[in-house]
Parts: sequence; structure tokens; C-alpha cells
Amino acid sequence: MAAIEISKSAEKYLEELLQKQDSDTVGIKVFVSEPGSPRAETCIAYCKEDDDLTEYELFGDYSFSLYQEIKSLTFLESAVVDYSPDKFGGTLTIKAPNAKVPSIGQDASLEERVNYLLYSEINPSLAAHGGEVSLVEILNKETAVLQFGGGCQGCGMVDVTLKDGIEKTLIEEIPELKGIADVTDHSYRENAYYK
Repeated sequence: MAAIEISKSAEKYLEELLQKQDSDTVGIKVFVSEPGSPRAETCIAYCKEDDDLTEYELFGDYSFSLYQEIKSLTFLESAVVDYSPDKFGGTLTIKAPNAKVPSIGQDASLEERVNYLLYSEINPSLAAHGGEVSLVEILNKETAVLQFGGGCQGCGMVDVTLKDGIEKTLIEEIPELKGIADVTDHSYRENAYYK
């Protein structure tokens, strides 16, 4: 059973679109970019013959081949794709209520675990001051490089927040992390919570 549900009208519409594509188009693929974060986007794209589908699972429940990204399956649970025809051609909609919900499995990567903590524990606290923090990258499998935004950018208390709050929480929860680094330009103080 597919994690995502495609309505009959959407199935018909997507099938018609596929028929208009080149012969190397073999189906539709669905994935969530930046899953479990506020910036999560549920994406539908054509699937070409030469696409690497090793990270996708094929679902044959529809009149076309539907490939869903394996790491996105949790975030695609309860997702619905629908199509509403109108005089301008119609609208294809995707409702994925779990796309932005932080969720990690037992085999989650270091990046996924850091993002999970940022979005489920740390950012809700920073939101009270209009701030947020996001993961830029993991260096040498031990240092989380973070970027602050909103009221945190240029804030006079960012060093305290970084060391006493965020770094302490991340290292306690993810012992293989040895430290964090901040790449934010704090000279821009226009929206800073504490100036």
C-alpha cells in the first residue's frame, strides 16, 4: 500500500500528462525535500528511464508507475494528491500533513537527528523571540554548523544561546557531536531580539 493516496481525478490527470511525455518517461516520483522541517516541500516529478531509483519504492496501485522515496515514506503518510478541473485547466493539490512533522527512525543519519532536535526542541524555544536556527552541514562527523535567522541574527545574546542552550542540548542528546559552529553574519542587527 502506498503512503500517499492519489484521487481518481488526480490519477486520470497524471496519466494524461504522462502520455504527453517522451518515451523515456516511465512514471511519477514523489518525495519530500527537507522533510520534518518547516521548509518541507512535497514534490511530484516525472520519472525518467535513466533516473537513479535505488532510493525509491515502486507502488503499482495506480494506472502508472508511482515511485516514492523511501526516506520520505513517513512524511508522506496520510498525504493526498487531488485534481480539481476548472475553466482554466484545473489545479493539482498535494496535502501532506506529516511533511513538516519532525520524525526520525532508529537508523536516522546524524544530520536527521540534529534537524529533529532543532525543529522539535530548540526552535520552538527560539520562536518566542522571533528566532530560528537551521543546520548548514556536519563537519568531520562531529561538528554541527548552524545558521541563525529571524530575531537570533545579530542578537547580543546569541553566544549564550549557542553555548549554554543549543550546544549543550545537542551534545547531551547526540553524544557523537563534539561541538557546534555558527556561520551567521551577526553584524546585521535590524531584526535582532537583543541589540
